[in-house]
Amino acid sequence: MTRTRTRLALALVTTAALLAGCGGAGTPVEPAPIASVERPRPANVVEGAEPPADPKGEDCNATASLRPEGLGMPPGSTMDKIKERGQLIVGVDQTTYLFGFRNPTSGALEGFDIDIANEVAKAIFGNAWRSHIQYRAISSAQRVDLLKEGTVDIVVRTFSITCARLKDVGFSTVYYTAGQRLLAPKNANVRSMADLAGKRVCATSTSTSSKQIAADPANPVLVTVENWSDCVVLLQQNQVDAISTDDTILAGMAEQDPTTEVVGEPFTVESYGIGVPKQNTDMIKFVNAVLDTVRAGPWQDSYNRWLSESLGAATPPPPNYR
Repeated sequence: MTRTRTRLALALVTTAALLAGCGGAGTPVEPAPIASVERPRPANVVEGAEPPADPKGEDCNATASLRPEGLGMPPGSTMDKIKERGQLIVGVDQTTYLFGFRNPTSGALEGFDIDIANEVAKAIFGNAWRSHIQYRAISSAQRVDLLKEGTVDIVVRTFSITCARLKDVGFSTVYYTAGQRLLAPKNANVRSMADLAGKRVCATSTSTSSKQIAADPANPVLVTVENWSDCVVLLQQNQVDAISTDDTILAGMAEQDPTTEVVGEPFTVESYGIGVPKQNTDMIKFVNAVLDTVRAGPWQDSYNRWLSESLGAATPPPPNYR
């Protein structure tokens, strides 16, 4: 008898003993009626969701950021205040494998985005940066609000730069370019959004991906969640038919679940930037100076470590300044 079967047998014996104790001697206990059971779902799943409004036809030259002015930290600057406080507070992901995830062995946050955040901390605190960075794990939906509130100093969390978001927050220049694709079970015969007409496709509620799904002419049913890991749970339980977001995020999901695959050609261009409170223009320029140094070596080292095996060769995107 295997260990699993032994445990099951013990559980059945215990259940039988409890049932026997509940009824009188010789009196059979009526079993509870059996009803259909709903599959468990992550919190805040919305099926048939409407994505947040995003003005169409708007052209704000979104990826052009403020020109850097070096790595100095003048007295009274945002960077100087962060150094005086002793902590750089960074909004990050802990649920997206390869970009921002918690190592199950060490408990440390790791991934490409985490490496980029660390470079900003190094520029402010030098060699002692490890004791002066505070990661705050946040959902996609929290990114803009936490920057507007000033709860975090920067957000490094697969954060696509858009004209709509630029109305509320500031962005660095682009540090990574991705494209939206699909993740589906290998046996599902899904190769494009056209194969998902009337079927459920998962995305996070405030992502640019959700807007693309809702606008697709195939009319898939948009299912929104708080975190991308919730989409994986729904796909594994057959509660959605596919997930659609940036190929970078999907690559991590496919590595975690080998029964799935990334399919189709990219149908968007997603430009990731570091989010900064809009009023902190000195911090935006400083972060851009950091990214200039990152492109010279650390970017490639991090990409090769986390992403090249899944996504192939790549080089850092060139900066674009106003």
